[in-house]
Amino acid sequence: MSALFAIALAQAAAGQPCIGGLCDAERLRPFLEKLSSARSAPEPVRILQIGDSHTAGDQITGSWRAALQARYGRAGRGALPPGRPYAGYLTRDITAGQSMGWSVNGIFGAAYNSASNVRLGLSGYSLTSAQSGATVTLSADNGRNFDRLTVCALSGPGQGTLQLSLGAAVVEWSLAGAEPGSRCRTMDGNGEEATIASATVVGGPVTITSWSTERRMGGGVILSNLGTVGAQFMHFARTDDRVVATELAAYRPDLIVVAFGTNEAFRPGFSASAYEATLRSDLTRLRRLAPGVPMLLVGAPDSGTKQPGLQSGESGTSMACSGSAEWRPTAALASVQAIQRRQARAFNIAYWDWAQRMGGRCVADGWTQGSTPLMRGDHVHFTSRGGAEIARLLQGDLDAAMTQLPRAGTPAAPTADR
Repeated sequence: MSALFAIALAQAAAGQPCIGGLCDAERLRPFLEKLSSARSAPEPVRILQIGDSHTAGDQITGSWRAALQARYGRAGRGALPPGRPYAGYLTRDITAGQSMGWSVNGIFGAAYNSASNVRLGLSGYSLTSAQSGATVTLSADNGRNFDRLTVCALSGPGQGTLQLSLGAAVVEWSLAGAEPGSRCRTMDGNGEEATIASATVVGGPVTITSWSTERRMGGGVILSNLGTVGAQFMHFARTDDRVVATELAAYRPDLIVVAFGTNEAFRPGFSASAYEATLRSDLTRLRRLAPGVPMLLVGAPDSGTKQPGLQSGESGTSMACSGSAEWRPTAALASVQAIQRRQARAFNIAYWDWAQRMGGRCVADGWTQGSTPLMRGDHVHFTSRGGAEIARLLQGDLDAAMTQLPRAGTPAAPTADR
């Protein structure tokens, strides 16, 4: 037994089973072992993160992806929502395009239509079109070419046909079927990497729920960020079991990261008991849909508000922060974080204490200061520099866990991106 692992055991015995901010890292053993040998493995390591705007914006996940791929190899961009599902949609390493003729459905926000019978998958969005020639595209940025395309769409009676292209390779894909369902189609290039892929309606209607690009070179890492701006974890329940299960089978994640909590903490009229019941239900469903896949629940980060109505509530009144007369955490934030930690432990899921790794309560105001701030002026969202710092802290704790857990392997030394 290593001295570092003995320290970890001592922490666990003292009720502190955490390595940095990473608690119950043992639950991630299969993922950590696979990650430690990712560069030389025959298949990439696949990480899939679902969450709110912190995930959707890709500031944090994009920096984490870049660090992982620089160390272990670039295996592709991973799964994305189809097309451009909302105004201001941004991606890193790839550019999404969308023609006229598509309608959007989503689990939350302007795209959410409670009367719609369109079923949704992991991305939280879908695009539907009956217009022949309607097209969505993915273009590689900065030489991040790919040679595999996966598209997931609804199937069943009355469903139409898509033409999929990957570089020079073109196939037609009929989605007609006897029963309503969901299908994913993977196509490989003609032995060459491509700079662009597309899906075009040949005959409608068709509904695309997600798609993915990969680079088939053996090994490496893929990190998919599937976030919905403004969403809470409970909104993920608006996805369809069959669609999610089909996509999980296609994308085969080795780790699922769940990163909600900020919007729950900002919810007017927050109820701790209702939130805990909902979180239990959401985690139960996700475990059922992804049996055996290691999961990491990311606690809500520190944040701030000037709204008096959010500074007081069921959980009491949030104490003022030293040096800031207006900004303070919402009254609900500490309750959300405590419930997340408690339920992670109850479900035997690893937990990352994001707020603690930022520096604890009331640090958000300091993160907004300086010539190159880490957080934006809303005291909620992160700048590119802040996202890079969060990614560094998270990966640092995962690296420490790989070192401290026996037989989990030692992370490879950083090398040039291949």
